[in-house]
Amino acid sequence: MTTPESCSPERAAFITEQIVRTDASTPDAMINKHNKMADNPFSFYRGSAQLFYADLHAGNIKVPTPLHRLPLTCVTGDCHLSNFGFITEEGSHGDNVIFAPNDFDDACVGHAHWDIIRYLCSLILAADYCQGIESGQYLHPKNKADKPAVSQTDVTKAMSLFLEQYIATCQALHTGLLPRDAAVESVPEGAKLHKAFCKAQRRSALGEEFVTKSALAKAIYMADDGLQFIQNTDKFSPLASHHYNEIAAAFAPYMDDEIIDIVVRNNAGTGSVNLERFYFLIGPARPHDEQSFARCHIVEVKQQREAAPLYYFRNLSPINRLNPAHLTARCQRRMQRRPDLLLDEAIWQNKHYLVRSRHHARVSIKPEDIGLGKKNIAGGFDDFAALCGKTLALAHARSDRRSTRYEEQASRVIAANSHALVDSASLYANQVMSDYAWFVGALSEN
Repeated sequence: MTTPESCSPERAAFITEQIVRTDASTPDAMINKHNKMADNPFSFYRGSAQLFYADLHAGNIKVPTPLHRLPLTCVTGDCHLSNFGFITEEGSHGDNVIFAPNDFDDACVGHAHWDIIRYLCSLILAADYCQGIESGQYLHPKNKADKPAVSQTDVTKAMSLFLEQYIATCQALHTGLLPRDAAVESVPEGAKLHKAFCKAQRRSALGEEFVTKSALAKAIYMADDGLQFIQNTDKFSPLASHHYNEIAAAFAPYMDDEIIDIVVRNNAGTGSVNLERFYFLIGPARPHDEQSFARCHIVEVKQQREAAPLYYFRNLSPINRLNPAHLTARCQRRMQRRPDLLLDEAIWQNKHYLVRSRHHARVSIKPEDIGLGKKNIAGGFDDFAALCGKTLALAHARSDRRSTRYEEQASRVIAANSHALVDSASLYANQVMSDYAWFVGALSEN
Protein backbone atom coordinates (compact mmCIF):
# COMPACT_ATOMS: atom_id res chain seq x y z
CA MET A 1 0.00 0.00 0.00
CA THR A 2 1.09 3.54 -0.74
CA THR A 3 0.88 6.42 1.71
CA PRO A 4 -0.81 9.32 -0.13
CA GLU A 5 0.68 12.78 -0.21
CA SER A 6 -1.24 15.69 1.26
CA CYS A 7 -3.59 17.56 -1.06
CA SER A 8 -2.75 21.19 -1.89
CA PRO A 9 -5.47 23.87 -1.82
CA GLU A 10 -5.16 24.16 -5.61
CA ARG A 11 -5.68 20.43 -6.05
CA ALA A 12 -8.62 20.44 -3.64
CA ALA A 13 -10.27 23.21 -5.65
CA PHE A 14 -9.62 21.29 -8.89
CA ILE A 15 -11.23 18.10 -7.52
CA THR A 16 -14.19 20.02 -6.15
CA GLU A 17 -14.76 21.70 -9.51
CA GLN A 18 -15.00 18.32 -11.27
CA ILE A 19 -17.28 16.78 -8.65
CA VAL A 20 -19.63 19.76 -8.71
CA ARG A 21 -19.73 19.68 -12.50
CA THR A 22 -20.94 16.06 -12.53
CA ASP A 23 -22.87 15.72 -9.26
CA ALA A 24 -24.11 19.29 -8.82
CA SER A 25 -22.74 19.28 -5.29
CA THR A 26 -19.52 19.57 -3.37
CA PRO A 27 -18.53 16.39 -1.46
CA ASP A 28 -21.57 15.63 0.70
CA ALA A 29 -22.09 12.73 3.09
CA MET A 30 -25.83 12.94 2.42
CA ILE A 31 -25.31 11.90 -1.22
CA ASN A 32 -25.33 8.12 -1.64
CA LYS A 33 -22.87 8.21 -4.53
CA HIS A 34 -20.34 10.11 -2.43
CA ASN A 35 -20.68 7.63 0.42
CA LYS A 36 -19.92 4.82 -2.01
CA MET A 37 -16.89 6.70 -3.29
CA ALA A 38 -15.61 7.09 0.27
CA ASP A 39 -15.31 3.33 0.83
CA ASN A 40 -11.80 3.09 -0.66
CA PRO A 41 -9.65 4.64 -3.43
CA PHE A 42 -10.86 2.11 -6.01
CA SER A 43 -14.49 3.12 -5.38
CA PHE A 44 -13.50 6.78 -5.52
CA TYR A 45 -11.84 6.13 -8.88
CA ARG A 46 -14.97 4.43 -10.20
CA GLY A 47 -17.12 7.37 -9.22
CA SER A 48 -14.88 10.14 -10.53
CA ALA A 49 -14.11 9.34 -14.16
CA GLN A 50 -14.58 13.02 -14.98
CA LEU A 51 -11.55 13.83 -12.80
CA PHE A 52 -9.38 11.45 -14.83
CA TYR A 53 -10.21 13.30 -18.05
CA ALA A 54 -9.78 16.69 -16.43
CA ASP A 55 -6.28 15.58 -15.43
CA LEU A 56 -5.57 14.32 -18.95
CA HIS A 57 -6.64 17.66 -20.38
CA ALA A 58 -4.57 19.57 -17.82
CA GLY A 59 -1.45 17.51 -18.61
CA ASN A 60 -1.40 15.93 -15.14
CA ILE A 61 -1.21 12.46 -16.70
CA LYS A 62 1.88 12.08 -18.86
CA VAL A 63 1.14 10.36 -22.16
CA PRO A 64 3.88 9.53 -24.69
CA THR A 65 3.41 11.70 -27.78
CA PRO A 66 3.28 8.80 -30.31
CA LEU A 67 0.11 7.47 -28.66
CA HIS A 68 -1.78 10.62 -29.64
CA ARG A 69 -1.04 9.85 -33.29
CA LEU A 70 -2.79 6.48 -33.30
CA PRO A 71 -6.09 6.35 -35.23
CA LEU A 72 -9.07 7.26 -33.08
CA THR A 73 -11.36 4.43 -32.09
CA CYS A 74 -14.39 3.70 -29.93
CA VAL A 75 -13.37 3.56 -26.27
CA THR A 76 -15.31 2.44 -23.21
CA GLY A 77 -14.47 5.72 -21.45
CA ASP A 78 -14.59 4.30 -17.91
CA CYS A 79 -12.20 1.41 -18.25
CA HIS A 80 -11.42 -0.38 -14.98
CA LEU A 81 -11.26 -4.01 -13.98
CA SER A 82 -14.81 -4.20 -12.58
CA ASN A 83 -16.19 -3.20 -15.98
CA PHE A 84 -15.05 -6.55 -17.39
CA GLY A 85 -16.81 -9.83 -16.77
CA PHE A 86 -18.93 -12.66 -18.13
CA ILE A 87 -22.08 -11.81 -20.06
CA THR A 88 -24.47 -13.49 -22.45
CA GLU A 89 -24.13 -12.12 -25.95
CA GLU A 90 -27.15 -10.34 -27.44
CA GLY A 91 -28.25 -9.31 -23.96
CA SER A 92 -31.17 -11.35 -22.67
CA HIS A 93 -31.81 -12.76 -26.15
CA GLY A 94 -28.67 -14.91 -26.33
CA ASP A 95 -27.22 -17.87 -24.46
CA ASN A 96 -23.53 -17.80 -25.41
CA VAL A 97 -21.36 -16.66 -22.48
CA ILE A 98 -18.23 -14.62 -23.18
CA PHE A 99 -15.71 -12.57 -21.18
CA ALA A 100 -15.67 -8.94 -22.34
CA PRO A 101 -15.99 -5.27 -21.36
CA ASN A 102 -19.53 -4.84 -20.05
CA ASP A 103 -20.12 -1.13 -19.44
CA PHE A 104 -20.41 1.50 -22.18
CA ASP A 105 -22.10 4.37 -20.37
CA ASP A 106 -19.07 6.61 -20.96
CA ALA A 107 -18.20 5.25 -24.39
CA CYS A 108 -17.27 7.66 -27.16
CA VAL A 109 -14.76 8.11 -29.97
CA GLY A 110 -11.37 8.88 -28.51
CA HIS A 111 -7.81 7.75 -27.87
CA ALA A 112 -7.22 4.11 -26.99
CA HIS A 113 -4.63 5.11 -24.39
CA TRP A 114 -7.43 6.57 -22.28
CA ASP A 115 -8.80 3.08 -21.69
CA ILE A 116 -5.36 1.54 -21.36
CA ILE A 117 -4.01 3.93 -18.73
CA ARG A 118 -7.29 3.95 -16.83
CA TYR A 119 -7.30 0.14 -16.70
CA LEU A 120 -3.67 -0.11 -15.60
CA CYS A 121 -4.36 2.38 -12.82
CA SER A 122 -7.33 0.29 -11.68
CA LEU A 123 -5.07 -2.73 -11.15
CA ILE A 124 -2.95 -0.73 -8.72
CA LEU A 125 -5.98 0.62 -6.86
CA ALA A 126 -7.60 -2.82 -6.71
CA ALA A 127 -4.46 -4.27 -5.16
CA ASP A 128 -4.34 -1.39 -2.68
CA TYR A 129 -7.95 -2.16 -1.71
CA CYS A 130 -7.20 -5.84 -1.22
CA GLN A 131 -4.11 -5.04 0.83
CA GLY A 132 -6.25 -2.68 2.89
CA ILE A 133 -8.79 -5.44 3.54
CA GLU A 134 -5.99 -7.70 4.70
CA SER A 135 -4.57 -5.03 7.02
CA GLY A 136 -7.96 -3.86 8.29
CA GLN A 137 -7.69 -0.38 6.78
CA TYR A 138 -10.68 -0.94 4.48
CA LEU A 139 -13.83 -2.77 5.51
CA HIS A 140 -15.39 -5.57 3.51
CA PRO A 141 -18.94 -6.77 4.22
CA LYS A 142 -17.90 -10.42 4.08
CA ASN A 143 -14.82 -9.93 6.28
CA LYS A 144 -12.12 -11.34 4.02
CA ALA A 145 -9.23 -10.09 6.11
CA ASP A 146 -7.96 -13.64 6.61
CA LYS A 147 -6.98 -13.97 2.93
CA PRO A 148 -3.58 -12.82 1.64
CA ALA A 149 -3.54 -9.99 -0.90
CA VAL A 150 -1.57 -9.61 -4.11
CA SER A 151 1.67 -7.66 -3.78
CA GLN A 152 3.17 -4.78 -5.73
CA THR A 153 5.30 -7.33 -7.60
CA ASP A 154 2.10 -9.11 -8.63
CA VAL A 155 0.63 -5.82 -9.86
CA THR A 156 3.71 -4.99 -11.94
CA LYS A 157 3.56 -8.39 -13.60
CA ALA A 158 -0.18 -8.11 -14.24
CA MET A 159 0.24 -4.71 -15.86
CA SER A 160 2.88 -6.11 -18.19
CA LEU A 161 0.70 -9.09 -19.11
CA PHE A 162 -2.26 -6.83 -19.84
CA LEU A 163 -0.16 -4.81 -22.29
CA GLU A 164 1.47 -7.90 -23.80
CA GLN A 165 -1.92 -9.44 -24.54
CA TYR A 166 -3.27 -6.19 -25.93
CA ILE A 167 -0.29 -5.90 -28.27
CA ALA A 168 -0.35 -9.58 -29.25
CA THR A 169 -4.07 -9.42 -30.03
CA CYS A 170 -3.60 -6.37 -32.25
CA GLN A 171 -0.78 -8.13 -34.08
CA ALA A 172 -2.85 -11.30 -34.54
CA LEU A 173 -5.80 -9.32 -35.89
CA HIS A 174 -3.58 -7.41 -38.31
CA THR A 175 -1.89 -10.53 -39.68
CA GLY A 176 -5.11 -12.54 -39.86
CA LEU A 177 -4.08 -15.10 -37.26
CA LEU A 178 -7.08 -14.06 -35.18
CA PRO A 179 -10.49 -13.40 -36.77
CA ARG A 180 -12.15 -10.06 -36.11
CA ASP A 181 -15.17 -11.78 -34.57
CA ALA A 182 -13.07 -13.63 -32.01
CA ALA A 183 -14.14 -13.57 -28.36
CA VAL A 184 -13.14 -15.24 -25.10
CA GLU A 185 -15.79 -17.98 -25.03
CA SER A 186 -14.21 -20.38 -22.54
CA VAL A 187 -11.92 -20.50 -19.52
CA PRO A 188 -9.71 -23.55 -18.91
CA GLU A 189 -10.75 -25.81 -16.05
CA GLY A 190 -8.51 -25.11 -13.07
CA ALA A 191 -8.10 -21.42 -13.94
CA LYS A 192 -9.23 -19.00 -11.23
CA LEU A 193 -11.96 -17.53 -13.44
CA HIS A 194 -13.36 -20.92 -14.44
CA LYS A 195 -15.75 -20.86 -11.48
CA ALA A 196 -17.15 -17.46 -12.50
CA PHE A 197 -17.47 -18.63 -16.12
CA CYS A 198 -19.44 -21.70 -15.05
CA LYS A 199 -21.64 -19.56 -12.80
CA ALA A 200 -22.57 -17.41 -15.80
CA GLN A 201 -23.27 -20.47 -17.94
CA ARG A 202 -25.56 -21.95 -15.28
CA ARG A 203 -27.53 -18.69 -15.14
CA SER A 204 -28.03 -18.32 -18.89
CA ALA A 205 -31.43 -19.23 -20.35
CA LEU A 206 -30.13 -22.72 -21.14
CA GLY A 207 -28.47 -23.23 -17.74
CA GLU A 208 -29.72 -25.29 -14.83
CA GLU A 209 -29.90 -22.25 -12.52
CA PHE A 210 -31.82 -19.97 -14.87
CA VAL A 211 -35.09 -20.24 -12.91
CA THR A 212 -33.40 -19.75 -9.53
CA LYS A 213 -30.30 -17.55 -9.83
CA SER A 214 -30.40 -15.65 -13.11
CA ALA A 215 -30.79 -11.87 -12.99
CA LEU A 216 -34.42 -12.43 -13.99
CA ALA A 217 -35.07 -15.01 -11.28
CA LYS A 218 -33.61 -12.79 -8.55
CA ALA A 219 -35.76 -9.83 -9.56
CA ILE A 220 -39.28 -11.24 -9.99
CA TYR A 221 -41.82 -13.56 -8.37
CA MET A 222 -45.23 -15.05 -9.14
CA ALA A 223 -47.94 -12.94 -7.51
CA ASP A 224 -51.63 -13.80 -7.46
CA ASP A 225 -52.20 -11.98 -10.73
CA GLY A 226 -48.98 -13.03 -12.45
CA LEU A 227 -45.27 -12.29 -12.56
CA GLN A 228 -43.99 -8.99 -11.16
CA PHE A 229 -40.90 -7.38 -9.66
CA ILE A 230 -40.02 -7.89 -6.03
CA GLN A 231 -40.71 -4.41 -4.62
CA ASN A 232 -39.88 -2.28 -1.59
CA THR A 233 -36.30 -3.52 -1.40
CA ASP A 234 -32.89 -1.84 -1.49
CA LYS A 235 -32.87 -2.49 -5.25
CA PHE A 236 -36.43 -1.80 -6.37
CA SER A 237 -39.08 0.77 -5.50
CA PRO A 238 -42.65 0.88 -6.84
CA LEU A 239 -44.03 3.72 -8.93
CA ALA A 240 -47.16 5.74 -8.28
CA SER A 241 -49.89 4.65 -10.70
CA HIS A 242 -49.95 7.89 -12.71
CA HIS A 243 -46.15 7.85 -13.02
CA TYR A 244 -46.20 4.16 -13.98
CA ASN A 245 -48.73 4.79 -16.77
CA GLU A 246 -46.81 7.76 -18.09
CA ILE A 247 -43.53 5.83 -18.24
CA ALA A 248 -45.18 2.78 -19.80
CA ALA A 249 -46.73 4.91 -22.55
CA ALA A 250 -43.44 6.70 -23.24
CA PHE A 251 -41.28 3.61 -23.65
CA ALA A 252 -43.70 0.96 -24.93
CA PRO A 253 -42.62 1.50 -28.58
CA TYR A 254 -39.08 0.37 -27.70
CA MET A 255 -40.11 -2.96 -26.13
CA ASP A 256 -40.43 -6.26 -27.98
CA ASP A 257 -43.35 -7.70 -25.97
CA GLU A 258 -45.91 -6.70 -23.35
CA ILE A 259 -44.94 -4.49 -20.41
CA ILE A 260 -45.78 -6.59 -17.36
CA ASP A 261 -44.31 -4.42 -14.61
CA ILE A 262 -42.07 -1.38 -14.03
CA VAL A 263 -40.00 -0.40 -10.98
CA VAL A 264 -37.38 2.16 -10.08
CA ARG A 265 -33.90 0.64 -9.84
CA ASN A 266 -32.12 2.06 -6.81
CA ASN A 267 -28.42 2.71 -6.19
CA ALA A 268 -27.00 0.79 -9.14
CA GLY A 269 -23.35 1.30 -10.08
CA THR A 270 -21.05 3.94 -8.63
CA GLY A 271 -20.46 6.63 -11.22
CA SER A 272 -24.11 6.73 -12.30
CA VAL A 273 -25.82 5.99 -8.99
CA ASN A 274 -27.55 9.38 -9.03
CA LEU A 275 -29.15 8.96 -12.47
CA GLU A 276 -32.76 7.90 -13.02
CA ARG A 277 -33.12 4.24 -13.89
CA PHE A 278 -36.19 2.06 -14.49
CA TYR A 279 -36.51 -1.70 -14.94
CA PHE A 280 -39.23 -3.05 -17.22
CA LEU A 281 -40.41 -6.66 -16.98
CA ILE A 282 -41.20 -7.67 -20.55
CA GLY A 283 -42.95 -10.85 -21.69
CA PRO A 284 -46.29 -12.47 -22.47
CA ALA A 285 -49.40 -10.76 -21.11
CA ARG A 286 -51.08 -12.03 -17.96
CA PRO A 287 -52.28 -14.55 -16.87
CA HIS A 288 -48.98 -16.35 -16.40
CA ASP A 289 -47.99 -19.94 -15.85
CA GLU A 290 -44.67 -21.77 -15.35
CA GLN A 291 -43.83 -21.42 -19.04
CA SER A 292 -44.30 -17.64 -19.00
CA PHE A 293 -41.14 -17.12 -16.95
CA ALA A 294 -38.83 -18.42 -19.68
CA ARG A 295 -40.28 -15.92 -22.16
CA CYS A 296 -39.69 -12.90 -19.92
CA HIS A 297 -36.72 -10.60 -19.74
CA ILE A 298 -35.73 -7.33 -18.10
CA VAL A 299 -35.16 -4.10 -20.00
CA GLU A 300 -33.29 -1.23 -18.38
CA VAL A 301 -34.24 2.33 -19.23
CA LYS A 302 -31.51 4.55 -17.87
CA GLN A 303 -31.01 8.27 -18.01
CA GLN A 304 -27.76 9.09 -19.79
CA ARG A 305 -25.54 12.06 -19.19
CA GLU A 306 -22.60 13.16 -21.29
CA ALA A 307 -19.78 10.63 -21.47
CA ALA A 308 -17.00 11.48 -19.04
CA PRO A 309 -14.34 12.31 -21.67
CA LEU A 310 -16.47 14.73 -23.67
CA TYR A 311 -16.40 17.82 -21.49
CA TYR A 312 -12.80 18.30 -22.59
CA PHE A 313 -12.51 16.13 -25.72
CA ARG A 314 -15.80 16.46 -27.58
CA ASN A 315 -14.24 17.89 -30.73
CA LEU A 316 -12.02 14.90 -31.44
CA SER A 317 -14.80 13.49 -33.65
CA PRO A 318 -18.13 14.78 -34.95
CA ILE A 319 -19.61 11.45 -33.82
CA ASN A 320 -19.23 12.67 -30.25
CA ARG A 321 -21.88 15.31 -30.94
CA LEU A 322 -24.57 12.62 -30.88
CA ASN A 323 -26.84 12.82 -27.86
CA PRO A 324 -25.52 10.84 -24.85
CA ALA A 325 -27.82 7.82 -25.22
CA HIS A 326 -27.37 7.62 -28.99
CA LEU A 327 -23.58 7.77 -28.63
CA THR A 328 -23.56 4.99 -26.02
CA ALA A 329 -25.72 2.75 -28.18
CA ARG A 330 -23.59 3.41 -31.26
CA CYS A 331 -20.32 2.65 -29.50
CA GLN A 332 -21.68 -0.45 -27.82
CA ARG A 333 -22.84 -1.80 -31.18
CA ARG A 334 -19.37 -1.23 -32.59
CA MET A 335 -17.35 -2.63 -29.69
CA GLN A 336 -19.36 -5.76 -28.97
CA ARG A 337 -19.26 -8.75 -31.27
CA ARG A 338 -22.98 -9.47 -30.85
CA PRO A 339 -24.54 -6.48 -29.10
CA ASP A 340 -27.87 -6.58 -27.32
CA LEU A 341 -30.76 -7.15 -29.68
CA LEU A 342 -32.72 -4.58 -27.72
CA LEU A 343 -30.47 -1.52 -27.67
CA ASP A 344 -31.93 1.89 -28.41
CA GLU A 345 -32.14 5.49 -27.26
CA ALA A 346 -35.13 7.65 -26.38
CA ILE A 347 -35.98 11.16 -25.25
CA TRP A 348 -38.50 11.63 -22.45
CA GLN A 349 -39.20 14.81 -20.52
CA ASN A 350 -36.23 16.46 -22.28
CA LYS A 351 -33.83 13.84 -20.94
CA HIS A 352 -31.96 11.19 -22.90
CA TYR A 353 -32.48 7.55 -21.96
CA LEU A 354 -30.67 4.41 -23.03
CA VAL A 355 -32.92 1.39 -23.56
CA ARG A 356 -31.20 -2.00 -23.36
CA SER A 357 -31.93 -5.55 -22.32
CA ARG A 358 -30.37 -6.87 -19.14
CA HIS A 359 -28.25 -10.00 -19.46
CA HIS A 360 -29.82 -13.03 -17.81
CA ALA A 361 -26.30 -14.03 -16.84
CA ARG A 362 -23.89 -11.27 -15.92
CA VAL A 363 -21.02 -12.07 -13.58
CA SER A 364 -18.87 -9.03 -12.91
CA ILE A 365 -15.48 -9.14 -11.23
CA LYS A 366 -14.72 -7.23 -8.03
CA PRO A 367 -11.19 -6.42 -6.85
CA GLU A 368 -11.39 -8.98 -4.04
CA ASP A 369 -12.38 -11.69 -6.55
CA ILE A 370 -9.00 -11.51 -8.24
CA GLY A 371 -6.81 -9.77 -5.64
CA LEU A 372 -7.31 -11.87 -2.51
CA GLY A 373 -6.39 -15.50 -1.90
CA LYS A 374 -3.57 -17.86 -2.69
CA LYS A 375 -4.93 -18.84 -6.12
CA ASN A 376 -4.93 -15.22 -7.24
CA ILE A 377 -1.41 -14.69 -5.97
CA ALA A 378 -0.40 -17.86 -7.80
CA GLY A 379 -1.66 -16.59 -11.15
CA GLY A 380 -5.34 -15.64 -11.01
CA PHE A 381 -4.59 -11.92 -10.91
CA ASP A 382 -2.24 -12.28 -13.90
CA ASP A 383 -4.70 -14.36 -15.92
CA PHE A 384 -7.47 -11.86 -15.36
CA ALA A 385 -5.32 -8.92 -16.49
CA ALA A 386 -4.25 -10.83 -19.60
CA LEU A 387 -7.86 -11.63 -20.52
CA CYS A 388 -8.77 -7.97 -20.11
CA GLY A 389 -5.90 -6.95 -22.39
CA LYS A 390 -7.09 -9.32 -25.10
CA THR A 391 -10.76 -8.37 -24.92
CA LEU A 392 -10.08 -4.64 -24.77
CA ALA A 393 -7.95 -4.90 -27.92
CA LEU A 394 -10.78 -6.76 -29.65
CA ALA A 395 -13.26 -4.07 -28.62
CA HIS A 396 -11.03 -1.25 -29.83
CA ALA A 397 -10.31 -3.03 -33.11
CA ARG A 398 -13.99 -3.50 -33.99
CA SER A 399 -14.51 0.25 -34.30
CA ASP A 400 -13.11 0.11 -37.86
CA ARG A 401 -14.27 -3.06 -39.62
CA ARG A 402 -12.94 -2.06 -43.03
CA SER A 403 -9.24 -2.19 -42.23
CA THR A 404 -6.66 -3.22 -39.63
CA ARG A 405 -4.99 0.18 -39.69
CA TYR A 406 -5.52 0.71 -35.97
CA GLU A 407 -4.27 -2.75 -35.01
CA GLU A 408 -1.11 -2.45 -37.11
CA GLN A 409 -0.13 0.93 -35.66
CA ALA A 410 -1.22 0.19 -32.10
CA SER A 411 0.81 -3.00 -31.84
CA ARG A 412 3.99 -1.10 -32.72
CA VAL A 413 3.42 2.12 -30.81
CA ILE A 414 2.12 0.57 -27.59
CA ALA A 415 4.97 -1.96 -27.56
CA ALA A 416 7.50 0.87 -27.89
CA ASN A 417 5.86 2.87 -25.07
CA SER A 418 4.67 0.16 -22.69
CA HIS A 419 7.02 1.14 -19.87
CA ALA A 420 5.94 4.77 -20.12
CA LEU A 421 2.29 3.71 -19.93
CA VAL A 422 2.97 1.72 -16.75
CA ASP A 423 4.83 4.66 -15.25
CA SER A 424 1.98 7.05 -16.09
CA ALA A 425 -0.60 4.74 -14.52
CA SER A 426 1.53 4.25 -11.41
CA LEU A 427 1.98 7.97 -10.88
CA TYR A 428 -1.69 8.62 -11.39
CA ALA A 429 -2.69 5.87 -8.94
CA ASN A 430 -0.71 7.73 -6.28
CA GLN A 431 -2.60 10.89 -7.21
CA VAL A 432 -5.94 9.09 -6.88
CA MET A 433 -5.02 7.88 -3.39
CA SER A 434 -4.14 11.43 -2.38
CA ASP A 435 -7.39 12.74 -3.90
CA TYR A 436 -9.35 10.05 -2.07
CA ALA A 437 -7.82 10.98 1.29
CA TRP A 438 -8.82 14.60 0.72
CA PHE A 439 -12.33 13.54 -0.39
CA VAL A 440 -12.93 11.51 2.78
CA GLY A 441 -11.79 14.47 4.88
CA ALA A 442 -14.09 16.80 2.94
CA LEU A 443 -17.05 14.51 3.57
CA SER A 444 -16.41 14.47 7.30
CA GLU A 445 -16.43 18.27 7.37
CA ASN A 446 -19.87 18.51 5.74
